[in-house]
Amino acid sequence: MDTEESGDTRSRILRTALDLFAVRGYQRTALREIAERLQLTKAAILYHFPTKEHLLAALVEPLLADLEALLEAAGQLPPGRGRWMLLEGFVDTMLAHRRPLGMLFHDMTLVARGPTYQRLVRIALRANDIVAGPDADRRGRVRATQAIAACSDPVVFFADVPPDVLRADMLDGVHRLLDGPDAPAVPASPRRPGRPRAMSGGQIATARRMHATGGHSVEEIATALGVSRATVYRHLDPD
Repeated sequence: MDTEESGDTRSRILRTALDLFAVRGYQRTALREIAERLQLTKAAILYHFPTKEHLLAALVEPLLADLEALLEAAGQLPPGRGRWMLLEGFVDTMLAHRRPLGMLFHDMTLVARGPTYQRLVRIALRANDIVAGPDADRRGRVRATQAIAACSDPVVFFADVPPDVLRADMLDGVHRLLDGPDAPAVPASPRRPGRPRAMSGGQIATARRMHATGGHSVEEIATALGVSRATVYRHLDPD
């Protein structure tokens, strides 16, 4: 199996697995079903992913990597700027990885004993610290934890809301939580006439970051973001 064919097969496996996990759930989807959908043997799946847990980890990796990069950048800023960079970036990242996030939410117990869960915990704790700031009291730390939850949960529960609209609603809620109920509302993004964009600004930024690393094919980026390859190509920076 040459490198190009191998990479394409791996991407197809990831895309199909995400589709099946989203519909049937991780627990109820067997590797055999993924193989049958792709007209491959189970051995071909195992060549790329020795266990189903490896497949899950590969689907979640872009989300975790983007969150860790966001924490690194926000943590280097002064507390006030770092807080809002983190909160906005957290919402954008969750929206960009909407499908894997939904899969994780419904099957969270699957990663409870592995390194993926430990990374999620470290991400959440670090995010809470950045939002709370160095001098926060107990109530401030509680609100910071609530704010981080508000930057992810609506992405799963309001999957039918357009990304730009949901982004504004989520950030408005976080703003009011941290700055008080009388804080000015964050306006919703205006609706654009004609065909809506297939990718949000957060998704475009994520696609470009993933492509720039050289570690993700266009197929894998499209799978992670739930869009077509053509859509990804349209938004990649020109060489």
